Amino acid sequence: MKSITVFRQFGEMLVAIAIAPLFAGWIAQCRAWMQNRSAPPLIQPYRMLRKLFDKDVALAETASPLFRITPYILFGTMVLAAAIIPSLATDLPFARAADAIALIGLFATARVFLSLAAMDIGTAFGTMGARREMMIGFLAEPALLMILFNAFLLFGSTALPSLVDGYRAHPSLMDPSIIFAAVAFVMVLLAENARLPIDNPTTHLELTMIHEAMLLEYSARHLALVEWASNLKLFNYACIGFALFIPWGIATHSADGVVAMLISDAALAIKLIVAGAALALIESLSAKVRIFRAPEYLAMSFLLAVLGLLVHLLLGAKQA
Repeated sequence: MKSITVFRQFGEMLVAIAIAPLFAGWIAQCRAWMQNRSAPPLIQPYRMLRKLFDKDVALAETASPLFRITPYILFGTMVLAAAIIPSLATDLPFARAADAIALIGLFATARVFLSLAAMDIGTAFGTMGARREMMIGFLAEPALLMILFNAFLLFGSTALPSLVDGYRAHPSLMDPSIIFAAVAFVMVLLAENARLPIDNPTTHLELTMIHEAMLLEYSARHLALVEWASNLKLFNYACIGFALFIPWGIATHSADGVVAMLISDAALAIKLIVAGAALALIESLSAKVRIFRAPEYLAMSFLLAVLGLLVHLLLGAKQA
């Protein structure tokens, strides 16, 4: 059994690394179809990564070692986050070593290093993007914590595998608070991954960009690792949503190894296809908000999460 869990762990990490660019390409393709534009190839992110890895790095004269190591830290933290999140199975050695609070800490670590690297060169755009990114993170992290607490109150654990196992043990369990938490989570996902309506991942307009402003000084393999880490972050957030709200198909402790992994692979593929199309639809129907309206957007997600928490507590008190 130990060898099976180790196989599942590294298999899940490899799947996340390999599929994350494909998931981003699927969203871009769906978004182009919905906007009546010619869609880019599904493997376009892989082509871009290969092209960047083949180029030579151009570094600014003022770049410090922090600027050079940040892409590797970003990629490493996102891979570690993928190892913690039960996207395919719950019987994972790494997932038991850290809970969702530590997962948020990994996302915060990546944000801090990217912001510091953006300010390291001393350009106006990098500093502007870092300040905006920290503002978004400062507002999004409390909302994400409230969403997670909302879900964890159902089973009394902050570990995502325990939550998935609890859902599988009680498949008929449905709490009204989960609906509020799900809406708030989608809002946080869009904000944390530089998607519309908070940011546009395809723009380079200096007055509107947030995430892209921090990447202007990166090139070649450094830029490839940062972009790959961004794709992994989006994939990780999608898998967090699957674990919190639609955990069906994820392999559990008692499931057979090969059959359970095949089922979980198919379930994950279906979820990613549907989630990618849904995100593309939301972005196609959304207009980018002004940067000064972003706090109102994230405050709404926080209030929805708090409202779900209050609904859960009130229903629990009423039943008691």
